[in-house]
Amino acid sequence: MGKKRIVKKGGEGASGKPRSLSRVPKKKVSTGILHVESTYNNTKALLTDTAGNALVWSSSGMLGFRGAKKGTPFAAAKVGELLGEKAQTMGMKDAGVVIKGVGSGREATVRGFNSKGIEIISVKDTTPVPHNGPKPKKPRRV
Repeated sequence: MGKKRIVKKGGEGASGKPRSLSRVPKKKVSTGILHVESTYNNTKALLTDTAGNALVWSSSGMLGFRGAKKGTPFAAAKVGELLGEKAQTMGMKDAGVVIKGVGSGREATVRGFNSKGIEIISVKDTTPVPHNGPKPKKPRRV
């Protein structure tokens, strides 16, 4: 018949907290920078201190969203909420935001992060914009 799978309910770590919040660093930071990279297929978010050293990160795929659902604003909002909770446990009061990419999760991630009570100081868009792009191919001669 095959092996039976044992499924744990709750997804909690050893300390009783949810697994995603159990790996939060003990470092105390009052101000940070939230880097959001939003593509059509996924949304990644990285929380750093003011010097740019990475503290915590998350993405839509890491939260269990698969396929086309990773690029949705709902998945991006969940990423922002998770990072907001992690930032709260580190004692963060305010953060600047740097957004990169053209996906649908750009604004939703910031809204989810802000919903956890962390003040947004500034929002900066660093999406790369091509000046002219590569030279087009020559026309075919038949």
